Amino acid sequence: MEFGITFKGDIEPRRVVALCKQAEVAGFKYAWFFDSHVLWQECYTTIAMCMQHTDTLKFGPCVTNPGVRDWTVAASTFATLIRIGGDRLDIGIGRGDSSRRVLGRKPLTVETMVEFADALRALVRGDTIRYDGQDVELVWSKAELPIWIAGYGPKALAAAGQHADGLIIQLADPWLVNWFTQQAKDAGKAAGRDMSNFKVMAAAPVWVGDMKTARHQTGWFPAMVGNHVADLVERYGKEGHTVPKRLTDYIEGRKGYNYKHHADIGADHLDFIKDDIIDSFGVLGNVKQHVDKLKELESVGVTQFNIYLMCGEEERIVAEYAEHVIPKFQRKRARVKKGV
Repeated sequence: MEFGITFKGDIEPRRVVALCKQAEVAGFKYAWFFDSHVLWQECYTTIAMCMQHTDTLKFGPCVTNPGVRDWTVAASTFATLIRIGGDRLDIGIGRGDSSRRVLGRKPLTVETMVEFADALRALVRGDTIRYDGQDVELVWSKAELPIWIAGYGPKALAAAGQHADGLIIQLADPWLVNWFTQQAKDAGKAAGRDMSNFKVMAAAPVWVGDMKTARHQTGWFPAMVGNHVADLVERYGKEGHTVPKRLTDYIEGRKGYNYKHHADIGADHLDFIKDDIIDSFGVLGNVKQHVDKLKELESVGVTQFNIYLMCGEEERIVAEYAEHVIPKFQRKRARVKKGV
């Protein structure tokens, strides 16, 4: 299993560069960025800075969406970043949450998200697409763009399995991660795809330390997930097999969400979150608890664990994982004896 980190866009860019350099040395493989340009700093300029100060770390938005930028601008941005950093860019996409809602707009459809993914791939590869009635081609770009799709609902999960290189699941509950993963993989197999190299990311905050502090530091996360769950309940209801009750039941009592405090510790919309949900959705406690839960996630198909690194002690968390956690997931190289 690989490891990644995700940055919220309120950290000073030079500190982000330093954290990426630390993470690369520590054994992390990915650095992801929230793409919400009104709430936080524009992420792609910071990604370009970080690429120039690292050698192997891969980067990308976790996640962008079809409704914030012109699709040709997005494709040109991604193709340029590939030129800057080499083959070190993946893209996570979704329907659009904070970056659209803060502007008073709704998320887009899964169908539009898939069209966006197809257009990005084609343009970055150098193919010609029909866009707004015009043939468009990035004649200078000849690169491949790995794309992950984020989602919890049946249509988004099916889209990930049928059209993406990987699935992003924003939580670390092993039962739910397994349920979502199987939905995506089954959809891909039904479409005739070979799913043997399909990637699965579980993304969640972590805290290495006592549980009381851990819950305070990460209680914002189930509230953030609750935005997506509320959409699913509105569309599909709480009963039935379309969305697991294990996911929908916890938003009982949810009264709303203040996007000006999106992913903030101590925000004013966390009252409905109970401790068992915080514990389930994140990875908290001592080192052994972290390793045990991550091993469980690995056993249900997770290929990357992505730390939402926004706790105020980012350097310490990276160092804790470097020393105590990541080594538990690195394959031991077989020693070859001389003459054998």
